[in-house]
Amino acid sequence: MNREMLMLVEAISREKSVELDVVFGAVEAALAQATKKLFPGDVDIRVAMDPDTGSYETFRRWHVVPNEAGLQLPDQEILHFEAQEQIPDIEVDEYIEEAVPSVPIGRIGAMAAKQVILQKIREAEREMILADFMSRGEKILVGTVKRMDKGDLIIESGRVEGRLRRTDMIPKENFRAGDRVRALIMEVDSTLRGAPIILSRNAPQYMVELFRNEVPEIEQGLLEIKSCARDPGSRAKIAVLSHDKRVDPIGTCVGVRGTRVNAVTNELGGERVDIVLWSEDPAQFVIGALAPANVTSIVVDEERHAMDVVVDEENLAIAIGRGGQNVRLASDLTGWKINILDAAESAQKNASETDTSRKLFMEKLDVDEDIADILIAEGFTSLEEVAYVPLQEMLEIESFDEDTVNELRNRAKDALLTMEIAKEENVEEASKDLRDLEGLTPELINKLADGGIHTLDDLADLAVDELIEITGQSEEQAKTLIMKAREHWFTNDDASQAAPQAAPQA
Repeated sequence: MNREMLMLVEAISREKSVELDVVFGAVEAALAQATKKLFPGDVDIRVAMDPDTGSYETFRRWHVVPNEAGLQLPDQEILHFEAQEQIPDIEVDEYIEEAVPSVPIGRIGAMAAKQVILQKIREAEREMILADFMSRGEKILVGTVKRMDKGDLIIESGRVEGRLRRTDMIPKENFRAGDRVRALIMEVDSTLRGAPIILSRNAPQYMVELFRNEVPEIEQGLLEIKSCARDPGSRAKIAVLSHDKRVDPIGTCVGVRGTRVNAVTNELGGERVDIVLWSEDPAQFVIGALAPANVTSIVVDEERHAMDVVVDEENLAIAIGRGGQNVRLASDLTGWKINILDAAESAQKNASETDTSRKLFMEKLDVDEDIADILIAEGFTSLEEVAYVPLQEMLEIESFDEDTVNELRNRAKDALLTMEIAKEENVEEASKDLRDLEGLTPELINKLADGGIHTLDDLADLAVDELIEITGQSEEQAKTLIMKAREHWFTNDDASQAAPQAAPQA
């Protein structure tokens, strides 16, 4: 029987083009599965077969686990201290084995053994095919629609299959069985049954790969796509950079009579593509990303990583785009938050900021309106700038002499120190339970104190929009903080409900 098994193993190996070790592993798994049925409980069985003679041994084994972990699978595990009683130098994660009678091959149900062996071989074949496919380094899968599976498309390409989920398709596009499809390979998960390759047609990287295929200069390293933002099926923007002064990045990507960009557009269901020149200067990059709108002026706020972009009335609708599409894509492309303003809104905002700065300087520096306006005109917006900007820069202000400059700097430093002490006092005045609340920083506590929030209950009573107004947090952050602040309410309710039950036992 052992000789017959060896002959069968060799025949299957040749027929399926699978390594002998894989087939022997399948036979061992079949024998182990049959042996497990002879034991009560979910035991762990290992079978070791000699590939030369066909003889085999069977072992029941126990996995050695840490003492503190306890036994999660009593039939398969043993605590470390118990294992050491049998083998003193055994380590955690090793195995203790005990030889058990082997099941004769003749007693294995032929169908069961065959099913296990074929299943293992199918898995091995699948892994080999997948490994061969991935070794090619392809980023786009080209195949045909094999079938629909709960709204997803199963795409067949040679001997591999990919899954294109409904959420990863371009809106409004429909495919039928037999249609040819191209999609980006997002990930490969060999543990997934059926189609292990996850695909996408709406990812920004898919457009990048399409341009890479259409524009040889990208593959040659003459051009580089720096970023891409998409509203799938509608509009997209890509930022390109030339590494060769002789190559026009935008014209090269467009192609003669638009052939290259049109090829990408047609593949993506008519998605219109704006090609933007990338720039190291963030402001210049944003101006290009907002095309075709013309920008009047731009103010960069490094601290908030945001820009206020001013456009005239005629360009306002173009800059924003339908439903805010143009500014949203420009923001995604550049990585900057972009605020579109017209001239009137910009003037109003500047006036408001100027008024705020004027009041700050007049109050904290104890100066009159004229001196405050001189500081504002010279570009000063905060006390930190007045206190710590290089002395020479302030001495260049014609209206100030050296004594005035030194006095203003000293007053600014004193004001900052006073404000810092006040912040520390705010933190101290806050209730201990508020200070101990997870996620609350001293900065947030100061903002809450400025808003009159000093206790945990004060915070818990706030509405989400009220907390956002006080702290400037996102809606999700504000919701999370309020729910944490309210946790003690529910804890107290549980305690009060439990108290009457505990009283009779006292």
